[in-house]
Amino acid sequence: MIQGAVLSKVDIGLLVDRIDDLLPQTQCGKCNYTGCKPYAQAIAGDEVPINQCPPGGAAGIQALASLLNRQVIPLNPENGVEKPVEVAIIREDECIGCTKCIAACPVDAILGAAKLMHTVIESICTGCELCVEPCPVDCIDMVAPTSDLHSDDELHKREFARASKRRFESREQRLANLAREKAARLAAKREALKTNRQTQKRPTDEEKRAAIAAAMARVKAKKQRLKTQADYSRAHAVSAAER
Repeated sequence: MIQGAVLSKVDIGLLVDRIDDLLPQTQCGKCNYTGCKPYAQAIAGDEVPINQCPPGGAAGIQALASLLNRQVIPLNPENGVEKPVEVAIIREDECIGCTKCIAACPVDAILGAAKLMHTVIESICTGCELCVEPCPVDCIDMVAPTSDLHSDDELHKREFARASKRRFESREQRLANLAREKAARLAAKREALKTNRQTQKRPTDEEKRAAIAAAMARVKAKKQRLKTQADYSRAHAVSAAER
């Protein structure tokens, strides 16, 4: 929390938003949280230090320290090291189209479909590296960006982070909608099966016996057909041998 301040729930919520706005929105998880917002919530609750975000680096720590009236401390090496911006590239001739990188990307920066080649949209890649590990053929590299869309200018970084956050939130909303739709379909299917079982007429004992008798008759008839065919084949073979 801001040192010396007693904050209401509303104030805490606003503080979380301000902290989140200073984070790089890579959603990389290197801070040991599932994304930037959960880390911001933990910082606002005074649960963790402000030095667990490698993508934010020293500038991010300085910005958080200024906002929260905390001491500037070095980046925790256990969370990683600060390094120049990198983006993912897929060696497309080696890609098998498994879609695992697409599922891992938090900002929908990878295009492709099952069993088809994938490619990274460099201009919106956050460099989170989450796509690298799931790749079963190790065809993803992290490299320096080829365009000036990943500028080191702090104002540009903030604008890029806000755009990345919007893409992440849009993706999360889409996935949540898909999950709800799937759950609704499954619930409807279960209800239909339940209704069908309840309304389905149960056979009487007499009908069960008749069904069993019919099945046994079919088995007997099949055996008789097979026997007749075997007798015919043997007779045909003997006749041919006698000739």
